[in-house]
Amino acid sequence: MVDWDLVLIALLAEDEERQIRTANLTNRQLWVHNLWRTRSTNGEFSNLFNDLRYDIRKFYDYYRMDYEKFEKLSDLLKSHIKKIKTNFRSPIPVTERLSVCLRYLITGASFKSLAFSYRMGFTTVRKIVHETCQAIFTVLRSTALPKPTSQQWQSIATDFDKFWNFPNCIGAIDDVGAYGRNSDGGILQSSKFGSKLRNGFLSIPPEKALPHSTQKLPHVFVADEAFPLTKNIMRPYPSHLLNDEKKRIFNYRLSRARRIVENAFGMLQERFELFQKGIKVQPKYVNNIILASTCLHNFIIDDHSMEALGSNTNNAIDRTNDTVFNNLEGMVVRDCFTEYFSNVGNVYWQNEIVNRC
Repeated sequence: MVDWDLVLIALLAEDEERQIRTANLTNRQLWVHNLWRTRSTNGEFSNLFNDLRYDIRKFYDYYRMDYEKFEKLSDLLKSHIKKIKTNFRSPIPVTERLSVCLRYLITGASFKSLAFSYRMGFTTVRKIVHETCQAIFTVLRSTALPKPTSQQWQSIATDFDKFWNFPNCIGAIDDVGAYGRNSDGGILQSSKFGSKLRNGFLSIPPEKALPHSTQKLPHVFVADEAFPLTKNIMRPYPSHLLNDEKKRIFNYRLSRARRIVENAFGMLQERFELFQKGIKVQPKYVNNIILASTCLHNFIIDDHSMEALGSNTNNAIDRTNDTVFNNLEGMVVRDCFTEYFSNVGNVYWQNEIVNRC
């Protein structure tokens, strides 16, 4: 089934690029448009940045990070996005390039809109955004999106049990909406993460006894019905099986643990309004934008000082046999969790909530 929203976004992006190329050809004789010559005096960056530096809250509102974080990020990016000065022109500074990219992510404004605000060429803004997003992911990925070790998975599992009453849980997976003809399960199946999960390359700890029990169960991710049921992925029981109270309790406990990923996506959308709108760029650029935004989000909230001010707290490969086997294993694991949640792993308030729903 064709996602016409995605088709329209791609067409709009291509149309914008075509208009920009046409304008460049028409005005080839112009080195810099007269409007853009006033960047150093009339541009948004020149008129705002120095004033914002001395207002902690306003700086945070504008950049979604405090000044110290901005300076640290600029320094990290310097070697990747700094341009060489020539006899013909002075390059746009690193801090201004970062500012343009951040405002694109934060506001979701078009390249044209940002070009007028910052007094830059349309193609210049577009190039700055894509280059800076790529650089952000390159410099931050190792610290902002590290591959968890076995010890870190265990720490995550401890927190899931402590805060969400779901032991042996090491993460939550949310559906992202079908992309083209791929379902969420199909995307997971064909992704690097899905491949490593199937083949045991994620350093997931071995089976562990549940609290106050001798029964050992694998560590799992919690997901919704869009994903497959496997030994390491727990999904809810289908609605036709919910006459059984134990299964309703399991679904409630899973949903309660899984909503943490919805909260995370909500925080990302609140910080970067681009994700509340259609990303009007060619598909080849979307990955960099998403990865850069995710790295930025983790970079900002890690060891932060101002965060409290900002908020109130598809399957081309035939794997039929593997799928059937994994599904059977997943059913066994899910049934074990179900029994545990209704017996030794019971929390006193769950039955009242489940029966009230």
